[in-house]
Amino acid sequence: MFKMATFFVVKALENGVQVIGLTRGQDTRFHHTEKLDKGEIIIAQFTDHTSAVKIRGRAEVMTKHGNIESGVEKQA
Repeated sequence: MFKMATFFVVKALENGVQVIGLTRGQDTRFHHTEKLDKGEIIIAQFTDHTSAVKIRGRAEVMTKHGNIESGVEKQA
């Protein structure tokens, strides 16, 4: 039976943000990648197959525990 996992939201703050799902188990591997442009969001959750998410680029990650921003702001 599938048990409901907590959802989280990733909002891209720049073009080309990558959201990468990592597998569970002895050998952690990339199993899914999404590319987001500025303003796009993805709603995701951890599953029996996905144990971690890696984010490349500037993005806001929103969870029930709070919000955090990834990436470094570019200086003009």
